[in-house]
Amino acid sequence: MRRWFNAVKGHPSGVLLVAQLLEVLAYPFAGDTPLGRTLIGLFGVLVLAVAVYAVRATPALTWVAVVLGIPVVGLTIAEGFLPTNQQVVFWSAVLHAAFYGYTGYGLIRYLFDDSWVTRDEIFAVGANFTVVSWVFAYLFMALQVVYPGSFIAYQGEGHRTFLELLYLSFANLTSVGLSDVTAVLPHARSVVIVEQVAGVMYVALIIARVVGLTITRWRNG
Repeated sequence: MRRWFNAVKGHPSGVLLVAQLLEVLAYPFAGDTPLGRTLIGLFGVLVLAVAVYAVRATPALTWVAVVLGIPVVGLTIAEGFLPTNQQVVFWSAVLHAAFYGYTGYGLIRYLFDDSWVTRDEIFAVGANFTVVSWVFAYLFMALQVVYPGSFIAYQGEGHRTFLELLYLSFANLTSVGLSDVTAVLPHARSVVIVEQVAGVMYVALIIARVVGLTITRWRNG
């Protein structure tokens, strides 16, 4: 147990990355049922706790993460029991997007504050990428509540599940664009465009910086 705790303490970004990837893999098994949503919500609480710890390890302010995190945890659980309550879904999506956005901001500061690349900073690159994907997925969910029919898929029009919107988010952020889920209304398309630009800038700024620092360390070593 102590060894596991030391690993979490030494590599919070790595734990955050693994937790989020596990959450992605868990979605298909949970299904779109009240029990499945509740289980995913409980696992999401764990992911949020790791995210808070990761932000606390950065120069970002801890109290901001706590203020955002507490209502997010409550809405995550409430959404599992009230999936058809549009107000709960909307505010849950908005606060999730704000919380993950703040986490991403903290991780970026973490990456840019050092001039020496550590192992956890390598993990932070991947963790931050998944965090940004979650931000836009929740923004898509909020848009879907305000503007029904914003996204369509091969099944046709209607409500898109969070997994479908997360799939669209990852496809856009990686600049792959290979997704059967498509934004069709103007506001949704505008947010998709912003995410595509963010994906390109992520590679150009953050990944390029980490690679450059790694090469410098290798040459100096």
